[in-house]
Amino acid sequence: MTIETPRLLLRPVTEADAPHLHALDNDPEVMRHINGGTPVARDTFEAQLLPTFLERDPRHPARGFHAVTTRTAGAASPGSDFLGWVSLRATRDDPRTLELGYRFSRAAWGHGYATEAARALIAAGFADPEVTQIFATTYEDNAASRRVMEKLGMTLRRRFRPTEAQIASGTAHHNQIELWPGDDVEYALDRPDYQPDRA
Repeated sequence: MTIETPRLLLRPVTEADAPHLHALDNDPEVMRHINGGTPVARDTFEAQLLPTFLERDPRHPARGFHAVTTRTAGAASPGSDFLGWVSLRATRDDPRTLELGYRFSRAAWGHGYATEAARALIAAGFADPEVTQIFATTYEDNAASRRVMEKLGMTLRRRFRPTEAQIASGTAHHNQIELWPGDDVEYALDRPDYQPDRA
């Protein structure tokens, strides 16, 4: 599945994206609210993280990780600039509830790319009539990520402290509980509140 927006192309992540994904996970500013900016070794990335990026469900093409690239006017193929990724995944017991994720390079910050890409993926997610809710989480101090969620029409639903079990299972936003004195926050968008043409 390839999703086009006015400025962007979203396509499934492939192994060819591995160098870009690894570089993104090794930028201390990008990872500040996720692992405190700790570098991720290449072999660790390839063994533990890359397989998750490559997972696909042919029954649900909007789900999984999507590389976000720029597009040239009128082009139908991916542009040369890797900006980051967006994802939709069923991370809870209820498969009708999907988690939105996104991560963008510093060069892509401040241009509205995360909002544009996430909005397109949310539309693709809600195109599945079984999906009832899309949610996203971040650390409470991550103001930029929270602004994206609010621009998407999501509302704050809860504050919580991830457990060590959640971190170990990969269902927490960050992966080192001892780094974070504050709470995580969860924003959500329910199907009845979804407005496809939201500005």
